[in-house]
Formats: sequence, C-alpha cells, structure tokens
Amino acid sequence: MNSIELKIPPVAQVIITGAAMVGVSKIMPALKFSFSGSTALGIGLGIIGLSSGIMGVMQFKKAQTTPNPQALEKASSLVTSGIYQYTRNPMYLGLTLILLGWALYLSHFLAFILIPIFVMYIARFQIQPEERMMTQKFGDKYRDYVSKVRRWF
Repeated sequence: MNSIELKIPPVAQVIITGAAMVGVSKIMPALKFSFSGSTALGIGLGIIGLSSGIMGVMQFKKAQTTPNPQALEKASSLVTSGIYQYTRNPMYLGLTLILLGWALYLSHFLAFILIPIFVMYIARFQIQPEERMMTQKFGDKYRDYVSKVRRWF
C-alpha cells in the first residue's frame, strides 16, 4: 500500500495556514475590512467546522476504525453512515470552515486567499492519496461510495 504524500498532519497544516493568515494581516493592514457581524459569523463557522470534524471522528470510533489520516493501513472498515453519507471528507471540510471562520474573524482580504491554497494542498497531498489507498483496500465498495457521495459537500 502506498504511503500518504502529506507528511505533515492536516491539523498542523491548519495551524500553519492560520498563522500565515495572521502574518499577512499584519504585513498589509490596509487590506483589513469591517462589516457588522463578521466576528460572530467567523465564530459560527468555526463552531460548524469543529462540529463537522467531531462528527467525522465519532463515526470512525463507532465503526471501530482509525480516524488517523496518517495511519490508513489500520483502517478496518469503510465508514459511509452518519455525516459520511453527505460528504466523504467531513474532517477536512471542518478544517476548511474553521479557516474560513478565522479569516472572517481576522477581517482581512488576504487571509481568504490562503483558504483555496489550503484546500488544493490538502486535496492533492492528503485526499487523493487517501482515495487511492481506500480504493486498493475496499475496491468496488469504495468506488460505489465515491460515485454516490461528493468529496467536500
């Protein structure tokens, strides 16, 4: 089985991206914006993102399989119920919503530019290798699941 190409865990990638968002907001303060409710909306998106990730982990625990994206060889079952019937990647979707909430909280235009970079990076170096490994491990059952459930939402 192939190894995951992303050696830095996704949560660490979120922390790095979040720190970079703070950095760009400090470097170019002129690109800061303000609208009523941006902080509340940012916190709300962060809570939704955190909830999405927790629901994903809970479904893995319920199925008694590993939620660790760095240890896919230990996956013992294919999880397709709960939140996984709506999105194949609720944990990555959750991390992305947390970053979106953080960008709103920071209220800085450049912070938003880092979100699609995070999404493309995670898709290329984490999700695509995961999908290859899941196809190898679960075959037609996984291919059928992929045909019915979208990657992000």
